[in-house]
Amino acid sequence: MLLDFAKIPVEPVANMRGGQGTVLLQKTVQGPVKVMRGVLPPGATIGMHSHETNCEVIYILSGTGQVLCDGVQEPLGPGACHYCPKGHGHSLQNTGPLPLEFFAVVPEAP
Repeated sequence: MLLDFAKIPVEPVANMRGGQGTVLLQKTVQGPVKVMRGVLPPGATIGMHSHETNCEVIYILSGTGQVLCDGVQEPLGPGACHYCPKGHGHSLQNTGPLPLEFFAVVPEAP
């Protein structure tokens, strides 16, 4: 199945998960799976949240940032892939001067 992000509307989400700034989010839900492309402007964050019933995979397309997962900071750049296992928590922050663009998959989304 082709997911054409050029045809998926951009949804501005202010203070996502209690974070700072506005995330530009494109998402589609196919059955129990949520697939997203997001852009975090410089200084923006997605707040700390836990994945009690599912996990999340985030792949960085461009920009630089960091994720805080279970109290550990992980630097992110193009080509980096972050995995947040079921039962764990994380946040995402753009620490660079350019937008942070990412692709994320949440299987078994509620």
